Amino acid sequence: MLFAHDNMPGVHLSAALVNAAVSEVARPELEALLDEHGIRRPQLDVEQAALLEDWAVRLRAVFAAEDVDARTVAVNALLTVGTTGVYLTTHDGRRPHLHFTPEDDDVVGRVRAVTAGGLAIFTVESEGERLGTCLRAGCRAVFVDTSRNGRRRYCSARCGNYDAVHRHRSRT
Repeated sequence: MLFAHDNMPGVHLSAALVNAAVSEVARPELEALLDEHGIRRPQLDVEQAALLEDWAVRLRAVFAAEDVDARTVAVNALLTVGTTGVYLTTHDGRRPHLHFTPEDDDVVGRVRAVTAGGLAIFTVESEGERLGTCLRAGCRAVFVDTSRNGRRRYCSARCGNYDAVHRHRSRT
């Protein structure tokens, strides 16, 4: 399955925010993360950084959902809080794409909108699958599975290998 729509940055930003909250990054690193994921004007004050940390907790519920119905409920809750409407735009010479809040909204509003909207579109395209939390005990990272077969269970090859070695050693 090919995931190539313009709202993929919102899905990847969602995972990055959740994972950043786990590692408790400082405000400058959070601003760099937003910039890396295409958020324009990513400067944050202390209050905005705290609001995004709280938002990351809400985002985690989508990745941790046990089934499609629970994931749908979690995404709908984000859409209710994080979006103000759907807008088609062509800013900065880009092809037409969707925004879920006006471009002049503050950085927190724009991040909420891009993550909620991106997760909603990805959930539709992936039929409610392909989002998850790492299965390695002790790892709290989340991931977006854009692999060909959709069978990803770990946040990284490192965690998968670590878990495989741990299982092997526990058997011997």
